[in-house]
Amino acid sequence: MSDYLSTTLLTKKKEIDCVIRDAIDKVLVLRFGRASDPVCLHLDDILSKSAREVSKFATIALVDIDSEDVQVYVNYFDITLVPSTVFFFNAHHMKMDSGTADHTKWVGAFHRKQDFIDVVEAIFRAAMKGKLIANCPLPPERIPKYELLYKNL
Repeated sequence: MSDYLSTTLLTKKKEIDCVIRDAIDKVLVLRFGRASDPVCLHLDDILSKSAREVSKFATIALVDIDSEDVQVYVNYFDITLVPSTVFFFNAHHMKMDSGTADHTKWVGAFHRKQDFIDVVEAIFRAAMKGKLIANCPLPPERIPKYELLYKNL
């Protein structure tokens, strides 16, 4: 993996709190997933290949969802499908309107490296304008489709 990509998985709530708090004037990309999942591995490869190009305006970290200590974040962001990617800017949760039912996170892998770069750049530009939600710059055919399953309704 690239030097720009955190090679250590975040497995503690305290580590995640620190990285969210300490990422100043950059988009923080938190990939929630498992190292054993093939789709997560595909996304990790894209993140690794993109890390250098986004390093001036983004920081990337990986979160192990199987760690007991991070379940507060897994539950808070309703991480039921992996990989799921959550974005922050100056400790504020950034949302992405991609035409899906859930604006709080990106579910699934990006199709290619440039798609990830475009999304992070759109989030950065929106954040620099003081917005907490960005419009997805990708065409609908390159946005992963999934169904939301509501529990306990």
